[in-house]
Amino acid sequence: MQKNQRLRLRCERLGSELEGVCLHEGMPVFVPGVLPGEEADVLCVKAQPRYAFGRLIEVLTPSPDRADPPCPVYDRCGGCSGQHMRYEATLAAKRAQVFDCLTRIGGLSLEPEDVPPVLGAEHPWRCRNKTALPVGGTADAPVLGFYRRRSHQIVPIDDCPVAMGGLTGVISAVKEWMRAERVQPYDEETGRGLLRHVVTRVSRAGSLMVVLTATRAKLPGVPSLVERLSARAPGFCSLHVSVNAGRNNVILGRESHRLYGEDAIFETLLGLTFEMPPLSFFQVNPDQTERLYQTAVDFAALAPGDVAVDAYAGAGTLSLCLARHASRVIGIEIVPQAVEGARRNAARNAVANAEFHVAAVEDLLPRLVADGLRPDVILLDPPRKGVEPAVIDAVLAARPRRVVYVSCHVPTQARDVQLLANGGYRFERCQPVDMFCYAGGVENVLSLSRV
Repeated sequence: MQKNQRLRLRCERLGSELEGVCLHEGMPVFVPGVLPGEEADVLCVKAQPRYAFGRLIEVLTPSPDRADPPCPVYDRCGGCSGQHMRYEATLAAKRAQVFDCLTRIGGLSLEPEDVPPVLGAEHPWRCRNKTALPVGGTADAPVLGFYRRRSHQIVPIDDCPVAMGGLTGVISAVKEWMRAERVQPYDEETGRGLLRHVVTRVSRAGSLMVVLTATRAKLPGVPSLVERLSARAPGFCSLHVSVNAGRNNVILGRESHRLYGEDAIFETLLGLTFEMPPLSFFQVNPDQTERLYQTAVDFAALAPGDVAVDAYAGAGTLSLCLARHASRVIGIEIVPQAVEGARRNAARNAVANAEFHVAAVEDLLPRLVADGLRPDVILLDPPRKGVEPAVIDAVLAARPRRVVYVSCHVPTQARDVQLLANGGYRFERCQPVDMFCYAGGVENVLSLSRV
């Protein structure tokens, strides 16, 4: 197979990013936009020894699952990958992905029915509470949007159909402010310019926070920007600047400064209230987050006298949900600001049986276990890279009754589950949850019990 070769292929299945997986003489060809069962003409855009990437030219036999994308820039924007199919088809693909990872990577002996249908969103549009828009163009003609697939070329947008609300007014106000104040967009090639990203966070109650990522803290014409945002963006109540002067692709810097309004906005999950400050991590889909957390709590099956450890606790959202069902919850998180937020969240919700420690899980958990800690349940909710080997060893040494593993990256979850299974734990059940509607990826909650 060679670059620019034209092929007629049949799609066999969907990949982890909802791209079509076709076969050409036994070699997989990944083609965004094509669906299982479809025959299509494809142009090879990149050929490797064992696989290739293609660009869809024409679908010859459309699938019944094919749908018209409502977004006018879907064919160019890299934010979504599944708007060309029925929502139910994306859920079926994500269920198949979980089964494949747990059996092929995790080595578990499962039947397809052991992975239940993905918990889909009741309202898959207008569901994401956070957007991060790169800024380009010039001060006279600024551009805000999303990156084109596999590039840093910005596709301009005026709105996004999966964003919760207020985005149109924010984009309009920021662009007008940039033109009026001569605010130069950041240039990745030269490292010059001021404004890098515009980040919005929205609560279900309608509160809107705007965070500007800039190369310095001092911005021109802040009062005029506040006036424009107040007039055009419903719910606007908070403006911050996050400083990132590095030559990198990081969206938010390590520090932020309040320019106007509230320090944080708030979201309610399972009857508890949590803060969303500018730099903290918070699940992107609040409706589905409640279903994810309730599933994790159900899988933990805590008794009133139980002790639980919440590894990778973040701002304590899951810890506090668990604390209502246990006698003691120990949260471990490496980011100091997140731990401070977790302690404020505990006080705000009058939760007295949850404690939070600033440390790397791979450092603190082995020490706690060596000192005699024997929790009844350990909850793991790591970043995409999964857990460190020292964490697996500490879990096996602690011998909890149950391990609940929450993951947004099922391949690393499956890898870690195999290690836990080799150490004396058996698979109980799992439940995928669709947090990222019309995009690749799926959250999976999985429980294991000690043999």
